[in-house]
Amino acid sequence: MSLTAALIWTLLVVAGGSLEGAETSARPPVPGPMAGCCEGDVMFLVDSSGSVSSYEFDKVKTFLGELLHPYTIGSKDVQVSVLHVSTQPIPEFLFSEYTTNAELQLALKEMKQPRGDTNTGQAVTWAHDHGFQDRAGSRPGVPRVLVWVTDGMSSESVTGPMTALRDDGVVVLIVSTGQGNFVEFSTAVSPPTDKHLYFVDVDDLKLIEDDLRNAITDVIRTRRLSAVDITSHSARLIWPDMLSSPSDFYVLQYSPVSTQQQQAFTLQLNSGDTSALLTGLSPGTKYHATLIPESNYEHIQSLSVQFTTLQEAVSPTQLLISDSKPSSFRVSWAPLLPDSVQEFQVLFGPLPSGEAQSITVSHNQNSTVLQNLQSSTSYLVTVIAQYHSGQQRALSAKACTQDEPEEMRLMPISPGMLRVDWDEAPGPVKGYKVRCRWLTSTSVPQPAHPTVHHSLPSAARTSLFKGPESDSVVQVCVSAMYEESPAHRRCRTTRLHPGSLALVLGSHHPS
Repeated sequence: MSLTAALIWTLLVVAGGSLEGAETSARPPVPGPMAGCCEGDVMFLVDSSGSVSSYEFDKVKTFLGELLHPYTIGSKDVQVSVLHVSTQPIPEFLFSEYTTNAELQLALKEMKQPRGDTNTGQAVTWAHDHGFQDRAGSRPGVPRVLVWVTDGMSSESVTGPMTALRDDGVVVLIVSTGQGNFVEFSTAVSPPTDKHLYFVDVDDLKLIEDDLRNAITDVIRTRRLSAVDITSHSARLIWPDMLSSPSDFYVLQYSPVSTQQQQAFTLQLNSGDTSALLTGLSPGTKYHATLIPESNYEHIQSLSVQFTTLQEAVSPTQLLISDSKPSSFRVSWAPLLPDSVQEFQVLFGPLPSGEAQSITVSHNQNSTVLQNLQSSTSYLVTVIAQYHSGQQRALSAKACTQDEPEEMRLMPISPGMLRVDWDEAPGPVKGYKVRCRWLTSTSVPQPAHPTVHHSLPSAARTSLFKGPESDSVVQVCVSAMYEESPAHRRCRTTRLHPGSLALVLGSHHPS
């Protein structure tokens, strides 16, 4: 909207003029007829804390006015409430306070920013305990929507409070004007995420206006059986309160539309129920549901809806290797689908052709630590998801353990003479045993140079060994001896070249 058009619109609202009578030059035409289309309670949870600038807050106010302009506001139509996120939850106005769109627009324009801390969790809890209650003007039996407008900052988790709201049948939509935590948002928002979660710059809020309005309208259409929170295996049906007597009841029937699947399901629900959670649905399947109000006092028309469950999400689609150490590393994968996956199997083995090992991980875990690995070694790791349906999905990644800390050192001091130094072993050591084996190039002990053993006191940190002056390989093991514990052995292998003090380090094998 241009600045001139915005000024004209503001003057019309302040003057109390008829919004419907405003000239089209003052405001673009509203997309589609909306008068009397809907009945529902819509609460806007607005981040008004100190992390939001005055400029951003004013942009949000303008956006809310534009978003709500097409709706008919009143006790028989759409009711709106605004709750500020601050140090403490601050209600700007409750559902029953305004009964015309002109009054609502003026109230939005005059909103002040309280600032303070971003305690979103407390605000969501207040919305659940107080905002969507009769005493705040919320009407029983009508669809309810919470639109959380945030800059992406929050000092506390909202997952628990948002889950409580959704369990009560409130549909949650989120608009983030900052980076935000996608994982937390996608957990808090009502499915489907692609229609209920928006990331947009505060200057571009106009771009999502139609999509957000359509998402709200889909929930609050009058006398409509709506399917919300749709996943691959479940959906929640919501409807307005249509029965008045406790003896009345609803019959809910639903079945797949496909002629190949004839199984139908029937539920009987109480007169006060306004939602039902359908579970055990098939992924990627269109369903037809019919709600039949059974009343002894009047005939009430049945409501019907069709919806399609989401395609089966697959896991794993991402593998992450972290916390790499000489003998272990952590394997993590995503997404986690505890309702679909029976268990995970993790295969791992050293490259290029080491023997693979396998461990089983519970369906509700997406991380495990692989231990007792070889140091400085590349591994191939494969995570296999075993689905309840019998299908499998696998994903592989390479990982590498770190080098062992150098706890012992081999140092040639003359041709055929080797010095061994080592660090103090942990615990109460009573002595050390040092073994030296001179090998041929095929790693077989040389007959002329038998294995040599030295027994040394606990204070010893070095030992000397005499061997052949020819090109040879030497393996040295230092074992720390304990009174009541097994020996702690460290081994190292290296090649000695004749007539040279050069040392080529080989592999390090702690055991």
